[in-house]
Amino acid sequence: MKFSALFIAGLILSVAPSFYAQSDLFNSLIPKPTKAIPSEGKFTFDNKITVKSTSGKLAAYFKNRIFELTGINLADNNSIDGKKIIFESGSLPNESNKEAYNLEITPSTITVSANTDEGIFRGIQTVFQLIPPEIKKSRIGKPFELPACKIEDKPRFQWRGLNLDCSRHFMSKDFIKRYIDILAYFKFNTLHWHFTDDQGWRIEIKRYPKLTQIGAWRKEADGTVYGGYYTQEDIKEIVEYAQSRYINIVPEIEMPGHCLASLASYPENSCTGGPFEVTNMWGVMKDVYCAGRDSTFIFLQNILDEVIDLFPGKYIHIGGDEVPKDRWKECPRCQERIKTEGLKDEKELQSYFIKRIVNYLESKGKTAIGWDEILEGGLAPGAIVQSWQGHDGAIEAARQKHQTICSPTSHTYLNYDPDNLDLKIAYSFEPVPEELNDEEAAFVIGSEANLWTEHCPQEKVDSQLFPRILALSEVFWTTGPKDYDEFYSRLKNKYEDLTSLGIKYGRESKLITYKVEHNENPQQYIVTFDIHQEGVDLRYTLDGTTPTYESEIYTQPLVINNTSKLVAAAFRDTFFLNKKINFDFIFHKAVGSDIKIINEYSLHYRANGDNSLVDGIRGTDDFHDGMWQGYQGVDFEAIIDLGSEKEISRVVPRFILNSNSWVFLPQKVIISISNDGSNFTNEKVISNDIPQKNSEIIVKEFGADFNKSKARYIKVFAESIKECPEWHPGAGHKAWLFIDEIVVE
Repeated sequence: MKFSALFIAGLILSVAPSFYAQSDLFNSLIPKPTKAIPSEGKFTFDNKITVKSTSGKLAAYFKNRIFELTGINLADNNSIDGKKIIFESGSLPNESNKEAYNLEITPSTITVSANTDEGIFRGIQTVFQLIPPEIKKSRIGKPFELPACKIEDKPRFQWRGLNLDCSRHFMSKDFIKRYIDILAYFKFNTLHWHFTDDQGWRIEIKRYPKLTQIGAWRKEADGTVYGGYYTQEDIKEIVEYAQSRYINIVPEIEMPGHCLASLASYPENSCTGGPFEVTNMWGVMKDVYCAGRDSTFIFLQNILDEVIDLFPGKYIHIGGDEVPKDRWKECPRCQERIKTEGLKDEKELQSYFIKRIVNYLESKGKTAIGWDEILEGGLAPGAIVQSWQGHDGAIEAARQKHQTICSPTSHTYLNYDPDNLDLKIAYSFEPVPEELNDEEAAFVIGSEANLWTEHCPQEKVDSQLFPRILALSEVFWTTGPKDYDEFYSRLKNKYEDLTSLGIKYGRESKLITYKVEHNENPQQYIVTFDIHQEGVDLRYTLDGTTPTYESEIYTQPLVINNTSKLVAAAFRDTFFLNKKINFDFIFHKAVGSDIKIINEYSLHYRANGDNSLVDGIRGTDDFHDGMWQGYQGVDFEAIIDLGSEKEISRVVPRFILNSNSWVFLPQKVIISISNDGSNFTNEKVISNDIPQKNSEIIVKEFGADFNKSKARYIKVFAESIKECPEWHPGAGHKAWLFIDEIVVE
C-alpha cells in the first residue's frame, strides 16, 4: 500500500501528541524535541550493552555519565545478546545545523545520528533525560527500560546561554562544573561568566596581582571579609571541562563602568586617583575607568591578553552597561579626549572607549559583545549587542546589521522574584522582536537566562533558576508554536527528575497570597492563605521557628488570639520551596487606636493605610511585604490616641535599613506623651547607632521606656536623612524612611 507524503505528515502530527500522553518518560522531555514518533517495544538497559562510536571521547563520556546517573557499568567488550548503543557522526547529509540529531530506540539498539560530535552530544542528553528518575535517584545499577521511538531534533537558536554573575557572590570551581553539566542536560550551549564588577574581581591576572589580592575581597557591614577568585589553573580546568560538554564559555570583563573592584586595586586608572574600596553596596557607582588616560587602555589590553589566552572561544563580553558620566564631565583628561577626538559629548566618549577595545579584540581574532548601552554614541563595527533593557536594543542592532542576543529583563532576568517574573511569563518570551522583518530577524542569534547574584549566594542559585530556566530552555531550543498548558504538563513530570539530579528547585510563580482580618471583640486575627501552585502544601509554626515537613499543614483559616510569630512555608512533598511568610502578631495597648499622621506616606508603600502602624502586625525584613509604610524625602511624625488615659511602660517603633534600595534608618527618633494631645512631655530621644553605609538588611527598634507613666496620647517623630548620602549610588536623590508598627506596652 502506498501513502502520500501529506497523509504520512498528518499521521505523524496526529500520533505525536498521543505518544507524549502515553509515556511519562517522553512527557517530561524539556526542551521538547522537534518531532517524536512512537515505536513498538522497549530497550532494556543493563551492563551487557556495547557502545560503538566514531568518537572515543563521546563513548567514554557516555559510559562515565551513565555510571554517575544510574550506577550501571557498561561493558567494554561485545555483549552476549548483541544490544548496542551506536553514535554515528556525519550521518545526516541533508541537515546543515551542526547540533541537529536523530535518535532511534529499538528493542535491540539505541542509535544517535548527527553530522557532528556536538550533535551526537545533544542527542545523548535526550537519552539521559529518558532514564526514569527513580533509577537516577537510586543509582544502584538496576536495569531499566526505555520506550522504542524515533526522534528528530535540532535547535532554533545558535546561542542558548546562562549569564552567571560570580562577582557579587563567588561560586566554587566544582559548582561551576556542576552547572556546566546542568546546562548541557537541558541543551544550553553557552555559559556567560560574569567575572568582574564593583563588588569583586574574580579572575587571576598574573600581570596585575593586586586585582585578586585586593579586588577579590570586600569588607561586609559586620566586619567580615568576603570574596574569592579563580586561579588561571582553575579556569583552564573549567574551560576544558566545558569543552567536553560542548558548552562555550564567554568571559565578561566589565568596562568602562562597574569596575570599582579594579579601581580599588589600581586607582591610577580612575579619573580622580582614588582611594577606593571594593564596595559591599549594590547599584551603579560613579567611579569608572578614565577614558582620557592611554594607560587605562594599556591596562585593559594587558588584562584582555591573558583572558584571551585562557578562553579559546570566539567571544569576549566587555559589559558597557550603566556608565555614569559624572567623573568624565569633571575630568580634564576626559574632556581633552573629547576635544582632540572631535567627539560631541560623554556619550560619544563611551562609544570611543568601546570602539577602541572592540578594535583591539578584533586584532586578536576575537568578537566583542556588549550590553545595549554600547549603541549610545555609535556602535562599534563587528560588535554583538546584548539587549537587556528591552527589545529596542536588539531591534536597533539588527537594523544596523549587527548580531544581537535578545535577553530583556522582562522575561530573562531570573534574579527577579517569581512573584513578578513567573514561569508563564518566561515561557511566553519571544526572542525575535515582531518589529523585525525576516532579513533583520536573522541577526538575532539567540538569548540567555540571566542571574545577577546581589541577593543570591551559591546555595540559592538552584531555587532562583529552577523551574523557570526550563521554560527558557524550551524557548531557546524548540521551533514552532508554544502551548503553555502542554509545557506545564511536562514540567510537572520533570520535578522528580530535578530531585534525582540534586537540583533544589524553587517556585513557579507567586506562590502564596493571604488575607488578615482583625476582630476587636473578641480580640483576634483570622489569617487565610491561598496557594497558587499545584502539588504544594503550606506548613506552619506559631513560635517563630522555620517550619519543616513535620510541621502542621494548613487546611483552614488560622485564628490568632495571643502574641504569636506565625511562619508559613511552602513544600512540594518533603521539599522546601525556599518561600516562607512571617507574621509577628503583637497584642499591645495601641492596637486599633486612632492615629494622626502628619506627613503623607507614598501611595506605593501605604501598607493598609494609617492604621497599619497600630494594627498589631509587624513586617518582615522585606519592605515590599505590604506591612511597611514608606516616606520619601520627609520626616515621619504621628500622634496616637489611645482613647483614654493608660499606663505606659514602653513605646517601640520599628524602622528598616536597606540602603541598596535607598531605604535608610532615621537619624534619631523622639517619643513623647500627653494627656491633652497638645502639650507633650517626658521626651525621649533615641539616636541611631547603626551605620547607614551597610549592605545588610536590618530591622531596628527605637524603643523608649516611660516607667508606667500615664497618658492618652503618644507622639512619635523620626528624623529622616532625606537625601541619599554622597557615598551612595543615588547620592542627592530622595531617601526613603520605612516604619511598620508602633508597639505600646
